[in-house]
Amino acid sequence: MENRLLNEFNNKILSQWSFTEIKVDYSPLNHKELFELAYHTCNSIAIRNISIKLTQDEDKGGSKAIFYSNTKKFISIEALDDVLKINKYFPEGGTGDKLINDIKPKLETRKLIFSAKEKDQKTQILKSILVERKIDECANLVMLKDINRKIYFAIGDARESAAVVPMFMDAEGASLVQLALNKWMTTTQNLDQEKTFPESLVPGLLKNLTQIKRWLLKLISVHLEK
Repeated sequence: MENRLLNEFNNKILSQWSFTEIKVDYSPLNHKELFELAYHTCNSIAIRNISIKLTQDEDKGGSKAIFYSNTKKFISIEALDDVLKINKYFPEGGTGDKLINDIKPKLETRKLIFSAKEKDQKTQILKSILVERKIDECANLVMLKDINRKIYFAIGDARESAAVVPMFMDAEGASLVQLALNKWMTTTQNLDQEKTFPESLVPGLLKNLTQIKRWLLKLISVHLEK
């Protein structure tokens, strides 16, 4: 399915819109860790992930995510080899002040808190952000009117990724989250896998994904602020 927002970003926004830019040093984290923290810190209920590319090397650049907000602004998070770069693009009359005044100091603080945690805690936080990304991926596929097979596997990835993270599974409300994901896996599995996800089911699935995302964002943030 055509990703209209991504096409607009690549063909128009990058060259024509104003933007605010911040750069954050990796130290004392590796590239993967800071990218994941930045993903979570920039993310919110109002944000839609319209594109993500991940590199397999934890100590090299190459990962990039592009967000679109309900205020019609775009955010790109890019792991370069020497620094993490975040750009916020806004139309005429808009600003990117939040990136400088809120996102950057919050990310710098979380970087230090994360670096001081035990290895197991770090792993669980990163795996929880992985679930966050999977939920975002699923929501984007639904909004792109993609086929049932892709949506089924995206929901399954989120459910299975969450199932091995104690921080997630032990949290209050986790059983309801897994129940909702199981329900939608079953629903999607029973549909024609190569057909577009039914319009009649879109509001219900997006509502549940939004509820799960809100719960998950709060859970992860709590562990990054203590």
